[in-house]
Amino acid sequence: MDFGIDVNHGHVPVMRDRMGELLRPAVEKFGPDAVIVDGTLGAGGHTEYFLAEFPDAAVIGIDRDASALEQATQRLKRFGDRFVPVRGRFDCFADELEANTHEVFQRARSAGLAGAFFDLGVSSMQLDQEERGFAYRVDAPLDMRMDPSAGMTAADVLNTYSHGDLARVLKTYGDERFAGKIASAVIAEREKEPFERSGRLVELLYSVIPAATRRTGGHPAKRTFQALRVEVNRELDALSNVIPMVADALGSGGRAVFMSYQSHEDKLVKRAFAEMTESKTPVGLPTELPDMAPRFRLVTRGAEQASEAEIEVNRRAASVRVRAVEKLGGDPSGGPR
Repeated sequence: MDFGIDVNHGHVPVMRDRMGELLRPAVEKFGPDAVIVDGTLGAGGHTEYFLAEFPDAAVIGIDRDASALEQATQRLKRFGDRFVPVRGRFDCFADELEANTHEVFQRARSAGLAGAFFDLGVSSMQLDQEERGFAYRVDAPLDMRMDPSAGMTAADVLNTYSHGDLARVLKTYGDERFAGKIASAVIAEREKEPFERSGRLVELLYSVIPAATRRTGGHPAKRTFQALRVEVNRELDALSNVIPMVADALGSGGRAVFMSYQSHEDKLVKRAFAEMTESKTPVGLPTELPDMAPRFRLVTRGAEQASEAEIEVNRRAASVRVRAVEKLGGDPSGGPR
């Protein structure tokens, strides 16, 4: 089976074929009006597949990283005006959908979106850029910004947050058992010298996390680096913002697909989807009351995971959880379908 290894770009789109399967019914229903938003464009691997697989569809690709956006745009150049790049955090898309005059946006406003796709977290391309500071196995500047031109860095978090705020970030976004101890050690160390590079932080984590945990719990820096990245990029804020935007923008029969790699992301998506697919009619009534029927239905049963065969090819797929919903008919915000 072909899992979409892209030798030229060094990028393996996670569950690429399955993502196409989940979006296909919506894209085929919308026909020549089909527009998909890829809110996490990255290297463009999923979007390239969508454009090749669905020759009548257009894709709006969003990324906050100017370098990634430029490279993906070059990669997708052969698809002409069927691909429209947008620079920004993915929760900017509602404003773009309202104001952008490009024909693809006009189509999306008229018919509603056929699909919305989000591959959450840091991209493989960003991990490969050592100077960005995302990878804990390489000594690099403590940056971790997905948009390196704006906002605070991971070093800023380590050097300025209070003990309570540091511990909260590590515990909430990294599920770090030793959040308090790590926060205390960071504050003690930064009084000697501010944090600038990842190697020093990794050394601190090795000294703080007990040896028994290090032997069984994976790399001791994994959870801390994850937590810092989520905090620096306000990832959960963006995710919370974008789900209702997607719900409003989809046309009748349109589908939204979210790929999560961490429990806090998946729980947020799960809760939002549960609310979107829940009937508001009081229990016990024989029929749905007007305006109280669910607006969406679940497409996936629980969270789908990658097969063992795909994980062998692409280790990043090991932790993925996929959830998808479909917008039901009869909602006035869903376009003329």
